[in-house]
Amino acid sequence: MQYRDCHPASKVNMQVQDLLERYQNGERNFAQIDLSSANLSGVNLRDADLTGANLTGANLSWAFLSRANLTGACLRRADLRSASLNNAVLNQTILSGANLGKADLRMAQLEAADLSWAVLQEADLSGANLQAAKLDQVNLERAKLSNSCLAAAELMEANLRRANLTSATLDRANLREAHLEEANLREASLIGANLIEANLNGVYLRQANLTEADLHRVVLTGADMSEAILTNADLSRSNLAGAYLLKASMSKAQLLRANLQDVYLLRADLNGANLRGADLRRADLSGAYLSDTSLSEADLSDAYLLESHLIRTNLDGAQMTGCCIANWHLENTDCSRINCRYVFTGFDYTTKSPADRYPVGRDLEAGELERHYQQDNAVVEVYLTEPPNWEALAFTLAQLDLEENALGLTIKAYKPSDDNYLIQLKATRPVNAKALTRRIFQVYPKILQQLLTHRTEILSLLAIAPQTKQSDVALEPASQVNRAAPEVPSHDRRIRLYQEVVRQIQHIMMNQAPDQFVQSVQQLLDYLNHQGIATEAIQKKVISQVITQRAKQDKSFCDHIQRWEKTAPDVARSSAVGQAMRFAIAQMWADTKQN
Repeated sequence: MQYRDCHPASKVNMQVQDLLERYQNGERNFAQIDLSSANLSGVNLRDADLTGANLTGANLSWAFLSRANLTGACLRRADLRSASLNNAVLNQTILSGANLGKADLRMAQLEAADLSWAVLQEADLSGANLQAAKLDQVNLERAKLSNSCLAAAELMEANLRRANLTSATLDRANLREAHLEEANLREASLIGANLIEANLNGVYLRQANLTEADLHRVVLTGADMSEAILTNADLSRSNLAGAYLLKASMSKAQLLRANLQDVYLLRADLNGANLRGADLRRADLSGAYLSDTSLSEADLSDAYLLESHLIRTNLDGAQMTGCCIANWHLENTDCSRINCRYVFTGFDYTTKSPADRYPVGRDLEAGELERHYQQDNAVVEVYLTEPPNWEALAFTLAQLDLEENALGLTIKAYKPSDDNYLIQLKATRPVNAKALTRRIFQVYPKILQQLLTHRTEILSLLAIAPQTKQSDVALEPASQVNRAAPEVPSHDRRIRLYQEVVRQIQHIMMNQAPDQFVQSVQQLLDYLNHQGIATEAIQKKVISQVITQRAKQDKSFCDHIQRWEKTAPDVARSSAVGQAMRFAIAQMWADTKQN
């Protein structure tokens, strides 16, 4: 950017007293005035036209310059501390080295202005236009820049520590080596921004848009980037240790050799991302989507892949010893070249720790993990507390087959015992066993109830009728033929059934969003009511206890239930579960206010 000389001979040299008298008399046009080094502290020059003025080194601290026009003016090294410049026009103004600490620049126009080395500490630039402004090495620590426009601005080595940049626009801005520690960039737009080697330690980037941003070797330790958009962003060799990236969109992002130790990537979209050689030790990728993702040579030791989706994922040379892979979804993924001594195939939600070491008491043999999942990743185990109704189960499997695009579920084994009844189901392709089991428990009780109610019509539609004459085939005793009729469970079985449903409700409510678990829990309550088992205690105590427990463990859950309270349909709110939830929420808020 080319700037003209701040000391043209044509400028009028005027004494401060003359300026103030003319302003007092209603004059506002002071274009090209020369007041370099003048003492104008606290003066009132609102709405004044100071276009092209020379105010180099002037003292304008506490001055009132609201709506003033300072286009092209020179304020190099000027003292503007606590000055009022809201709605002022400072386009192409030279403010390099100026002190604007705590200045009011709300809605100011600073397009293409030169603020290099300026001090704007704690200044208020909310809604200001700084497009294409030059801000190299500027001090904006704790400044207010919410809703400001910094598109294409030069901010190399700028100090933006703890600055508020909420919803700011920084598209294509140059923030190379900038300091943004603990800055608030929630919902900010940084599309195509240059953040190479910037320090964003502890930054708040929730829901920010960093599409195609260059974050090469950036420091993001402990940053909150939940729900941020990082599509096609370059985070190669960056340090994201301990960062929060819950539900972040990182499709096709470059994370080559990035440090992702202890990072939270729950339900993150990493489809097509390049994580080759990345350090993911102890990272939590539960529920993450890793379709066509490269994890070759990555270190996933002690990482969490609960219910993660690995489809055509490249795991060549990946380190996975101690990885928790409970209910992961593996499809067209080669595990034969993984470096791994053992994994955990389960997770204890009570202790929040991996469970079920595989193999037990020894290390994996070469290719054993590959063989294990070739055989078993299509097997689903369902535990029932009552003997299964095979007709209802058959219709349940038919329903799931329609929903999941030809799963081809068949019964592999049935193992009854005194306490439960294990049914092993086999699919024709890999499945998410946990999700499928949850769906079975949603569908099976509903179909069972419908079957018991409409069994006669169903048999009639299938042209199935009882035999009226002696057959060559021995018929079962009448007591066996009529087993489909509902029976009142014994006292012991009623207790076991009640306890099992309570466990299922607790698990569902601890792992699903409110708009999901309301329907699931209601179906389980309806099932208990159909069995003649009272559910008042569950509605009054269990649901309230689970909501309170989850709210303590997961701070974001409070936002979810508050959102549900405002947006839930009347049907959900008026249901037994909905009423119990609303009572629990009201009680929780009341307890919070008391504390």
